[in-house]
Amino acid sequence: MTWASEARGDAVVLNGRGLPEWLHPVARAAETIEPLQLSRFLPPENGSGRQSAVLILFGEGARGPELLLMERSGSLRSHAGQPSFPGGSLDPEDGDPLGEGPLRAALREAEEETGLDPRGVQPFAVLPRLYIPVSRFVVTPVLGWWREPSPVGAVDPNETARVFTVPVADLTDPANRTTVVHPSGFRGPAFQVESTLVWGFTAGVIDRLLHYAGWERPWDREKLAPLDWSS
Repeated sequence: MTWASEARGDAVVLNGRGLPEWLHPVARAAETIEPLQLSRFLPPENGSGRQSAVLILFGEGARGPELLLMERSGSLRSHAGQPSFPGGSLDPEDGDPLGEGPLRAALREAEEETGLDPRGVQPFAVLPRLYIPVSRFVVTPVLGWWREPSPVGAVDPNETARVFTVPVADLTDPANRTTVVHPSGFRGPAFQVESTLVWGFTAGVIDRLLHYAGWERPWDREKLAPLDWSS
């Protein structure tokens, strides 16, 4: 059985071998990064919350390294219309939330939402679990290398409005960076890329990965982008 993410029987395991040189800083950062270095929102100590996983998938496109993102359908109950990583809740068949469950869930959800072939994805690291208070999701970010790219697109328009890739060069461009200000008081990093504003949990994780991988460029944190209540 040939699987870039390295399957052992029914198991899906992390595999950091054979990554491109440019991805090594991300892999190294993932080995040492602490939860509070990623977010101040951490899973509740009482174990509550909805176990979920997202796939942070790095590929190589015409303009170099890039990330796979999607825009959620505007009809969804949680985070409607927002750009995000592919991902979702763990199913019982995904397995142990503290074991291989998040890897299985991230690959399964990415396939269901974007149509990508999971056999071409090599999971190489898992970041600390984080928390999204508004939806009560306990999120495990799974880092992957898109070793064998496959066609992607919105599989179900009721869940996914569109699927797109963003060059890392655009994410690190100071001209595309801003701070969002929500009426609720939330402030956080954001990226104006691919005709959309990437903010919230997704932007926060991207921001920290760029920083700890050494890819971040100085940008104007006083440049503000207001959000409305419907966001």
